[in-house]
Amino acid sequence: MKRAACTVTSFKELKDVLERRPHTLRSGRAPKEHIPDSKTDEDIFLEAMADVREIREFRDIPVRKPPRVEPRPACDEDIREALREIVKGKRKIRLSDTGEYMEWTGSSARKDTARKLHEGRFAVQDSIDLHGMTLCEAEEALSRFFRDAVKKRLFCIKVIHGRGLRSPKGPVIKEALKQWLHGPLRKWVTAYASAKDCDGGLGATYIILK
Repeated sequence: MKRAACTVTSFKELKDVLERRPHTLRSGRAPKEHIPDSKTDEDIFLEAMADVREIREFRDIPVRKPPRVEPRPACDEDIREALREIVKGKRKIRLSDTGEYMEWTGSSARKDTARKLHEGRFAVQDSIDLHGMTLCEAEEALSRFFRDAVKKRLFCIKVIHGRGLRSPKGPVIKEALKQWLHGPLRKWVTAYASAKDCDGGLGATYIILK
């Protein structure tokens, strides 16, 4: 008995499918996708901002400036009244604000040492009065005083030199003291400042020794 011939038609149907899809290459490879031209940053920005609309209310935003405070001019009458109080002793002059005030602080000490010294926060352990001496006598006496103070390991001393108000040449010894403290005596000095008003004021100087 002979078998009936079997006809395979599956590949014929596949061919019909491929012919109905013109975008498929006959070589069997997938078509290359279309790559758009590269866009500039400006193009990308314009596309992103295409739907942006201006808010007219924000065109002019007022800027609030702080009110300017005008300095109050000093009244002549206030100045005269302050001078009257100073003359009568009702108001004290800050010695540190005067041209006669002097102070100095070495690099090894704190910056506020001279201020504290002027305020009298350190006890004076010894003092010397140079009134009535010549410049040479004062220098020699001060040198001896310093050597003795260093030997005794004193910490704070006071030098009374006066203000030179009655001298026709002015405060000679006081000016010389600054030169000595920054000259031959500097190796022993940590800081110095004009004394408190009740302790000689501008006519005396506190000195801290090393």
